[in-house]
Amino acid sequence: MHNSIVMCAAALLLLLVSCDPARVYEQNVDLPEGSWQIDNAPVFEFEIEDTTQRYDVFFNVRYNLQYDYYNLYLRHQLMGPDSTQLSAKLHEVLLMDSKTGKPLGKGSSDIYDVQALALDNVKFSKQGKYRLQLTQYMRRDPLPYIQAVGVRIAKDNKQP
Repeated sequence: MHNSIVMCAAALLLLLVSCDPARVYEQNVDLPEGSWQIDNAPVFEFEIEDTTQRYDVFFNVRYNLQYDYYNLYLRHQLMGPDSTQLSAKLHEVLLMDSKTGKPLGKGSSDIYDVQALALDNVKFSKQGKYRLQLTQYMRRDPLPYIQAVGVRIAKDNKQP
């Protein structure tokens, strides 16, 4: 029963995000056994065609309410089409309110999804395939109750 509810929710989410004209790329990766190992650093490859456009980069995190912390530290590395590193940074993604413990994001039961803005107003100077790698930086290995992580690239709607 629980699996069919999750599948219906995932199908509804897919339907809703498929109608988003700002989205250029979005991909999520399920983590084995709902735990994120330090050496499991998913790489997301996306194509940039319009170099005049500015973009926002979001991180997607699906977590279980049994997760022990209110936040998640993760590190990104962004590589350009010529394999040069364009940026690397440590990010804090808030999963729960630090004072109340209330889960952030959208969810039901004990599974929640958070989408956090990680890089704002990015200009990709070259056309081609970019690679973004995510590594968990909580120094607990494996990190339990993180079920999936992902990346979303969207056109920046704040442009004139």
